[in-house]
Amino acid sequence: MLTQLQEEKVFKDPVHHSIYVQDMTIWKLINTPEFQRLRRIRQLGTSYLTFHGAEHSRFSHSLGVYEITRKIISQFERNGFTDWPQEEKLLSLCAALLHDVGHGPFSHSLEQIFHTDHEQWTCDIILGQTEVNRVLRDVDPQFPDKVASVICKKYEKPIVVSLVSSQMDADRMDYLLRDAYFTGVNYGTFDLDRILRVLRPYKGKIVVKESGMHAVEDYLMSRYQMYWQVYFHPVTRSSEIVLRQILRRASELHKEGYEFGFMLPPIRGLLEGSISLRHYLKLDEAMLQTAFGQWQEEKDELLSDLCGRFLNRQLYKYVQLEQQDSSWLDEIKQEWRQIGLNPDYHMEVDTPMDSPYDVYKPGTLPDGKEKPPILLLDDQEQLTEISVKSDIIQSIAGLQRGKYYIYYPEENVLPHAHKLSSDTRKKLSI
Repeated sequence: MLTQLQEEKVFKDPVHHSIYVQDMTIWKLINTPEFQRLRRIRQLGTSYLTFHGAEHSRFSHSLGVYEITRKIISQFERNGFTDWPQEEKLLSLCAALLHDVGHGPFSHSLEQIFHTDHEQWTCDIILGQTEVNRVLRDVDPQFPDKVASVICKKYEKPIVVSLVSSQMDADRMDYLLRDAYFTGVNYGTFDLDRILRVLRPYKGKIVVKESGMHAVEDYLMSRYQMYWQVYFHPVTRSSEIVLRQILRRASELHKEGYEFGFMLPPIRGLLEGSISLRHYLKLDEAMLQTAFGQWQEEKDELLSDLCGRFLNRQLYKYVQLEQQDSSWLDEIKQEWRQIGLNPDYHMEVDTPMDSPYDVYKPGTLPDGKEKPPILLLDDQEQLTEISVKSDIIQSIAGLQRGKYYIYYPEENVLPHAHKLSSDTRKKLSI
């Protein structure tokens, strides 16, 4: 049951212009410490080191996902679409707002090193001893379980899940527009209003009116361009590599019993792989960057150097490789050791194909983990998977552009260039 505020709250927003909050539960959730923490987590991780404007937070993104979801539901209600379960409105809005509440600092890099899952942390926050849980229980004792099941994609009504998690969900639509705005690029923009007008609830699914196919093509092309021009930018990948190496080195040192000059309990718990929910909620990017600043003074030269590189943007140089030559990589590792470098830290071969992002996949895996395809609804109420009718989408669906890059600290290598083989100098453009 929705409890209306006496007067709606309005957030001014550069992407959606205004974000409207009319429900008391939503307003209370926004003001919980767990949600306010998202102000201290950047939406795009280390991309601010590539695009200086990319300082926007997961707080603003989460509000945007809520607003798009609110607009979709309002459009369904205004048009009287009977396939939309109106009793699920508050559940959908809460799930949209809270879908990222479990993200940690520099979330994807953190997850890769410590094997954490932000969706699981989100569910832990919703179900744990938190203010978020208390607000949700005020609606109904079972309401936190419902919200968590939507985010974990287990809710009994897939139409509710698809608002927040599908191949054309409110999450993706907001972050494309928001990331494009704050990175200053144009190719991430698309006609959101048109897409919202052609969405339809139909037999337990959210589908697209066939006349809206071209708007969806524009959306997916924007997505494709954003991946390769922003999310996969090699400078951003370099900063992610250095960040992961800091975390990996700190973890190794901690396991070896190294005595850090500076260590906070949440970071210690993270390194030990047994961090509590209470400590996890204290983790933010300010805390990690404070640690990096202090770790510049550590006796371990490798950790100190990596932290200085990250904080001062002295990133590794990158060179594109034609192919991944394993025999040459073995040789260069040996050369690195001969000139006093650590090949485990001073070199990394990277390809964006390792990234979890995908532009669009028309099918689903047998285990159902893939997000369902985008379906077109024609005048005869027949459903067709969109790539069947769209040559543009068919050409980019599942497309992989496998570029290989090698990253290394150029200033550490150049003084010893004469000791490297001619093949290595040629491939590294030295």
